[in-house]
Amino acid sequence: MLFEGLEQNDLKRLVHHEMHIDEFKSKLGRDEDVCVVSFKVTDRAPSTDLVNFIEKGYDWVIDADVSSGEMDDGDYIVFVECERTIDTPRNIIKMMNDVINITGQKLSDWRVRYYKDQTDHPLTIASLDKLIPQTPEEYEKRYGNRDIDKLKTAAGMKVVTTATKNDQTESLRIAAGIL
Repeated sequence: MLFEGLEQNDLKRLVHHEMHIDEFKSKLGRDEDVCVVSFKVTDRAPSTDLVNFIEKGYDWVIDADVSSGEMDDGDYIVFVECERTIDTPRNIIKMMNDVINITGQKLSDWRVRYYKDQTDHPLTIASLDKLIPQTPEEYEKRYGNRDIDKLKTAAGMKVVTTATKNDQTESLRIAAGIL
């Protein structure tokens, strides 16, 4: 009889214990609607196994995928996309409790980084609750588009942005043939 699937410690020493959240853009939805969880795995085959494990194990996972090629250090990135909801932190912890069963790790070994922040946080529900915007509105409030010219364009307003005049901007104007 052939048994396919991952068992305890099958991925021991192959999954890095650092998770990143919302560092990458969603490929299946808007960033304010979809949370992207990522972590590194040594080698392509275990990455694919882990993706299959995650996709088949959780109905809240929209998609899981592995990077198309290896990173500079030879590792691959596993991406997990899920809907941004108040359940997201608990869902991530539930998934990670299953992942550590097949990696032989402890949850207390894991660290998480959110978005562009370079600070490591413990992988706990409390830290995820603080780090992850749990609704599209909360995401927009924290990280929404703050570029005034883009907002003006979206509103159909005329954009008349002028750069300050200094040596650098004048040389750019000359190089562009504006002066």
